[in-house]
Amino acid sequence: MRYASFREFYPFYLSRHSHRICRRLHFVGSLLVIFVVIVALAKADARWLLLAPVVGYGFAWIGHFFFEKNRPATFKHPLYSLAGDWVMFRDILRGRVGL
Repeated sequence: MRYASFREFYPFYLSRHSHRICRRLHFVGSLLVIFVVIVALAKADARWLLLAPVVGYGFAWIGHFFFEKNRPATFKHPLYSLAGDWVMFRDILRGRVGL
């Protein structure tokens, strides 16, 4: 399916993250991405940034393959999905999406 906007895509994105453990794994992966970026900046060593997609997508994909039992939306909608990860992270922090 094609989406005309992120606003249209986000409800679909959330529907692909209905399992609590999947959302928790996404949240942990996003926290680790933030940590990796901070370490890369603190050490002034960009090589740390190579870990960002590994921890971010690694945790997320474990959630999808083992708990949601679905394919990550990243495969068909990579940019919207990346934005969805961070909007869902924000929504979890604000209490709008359950953890």
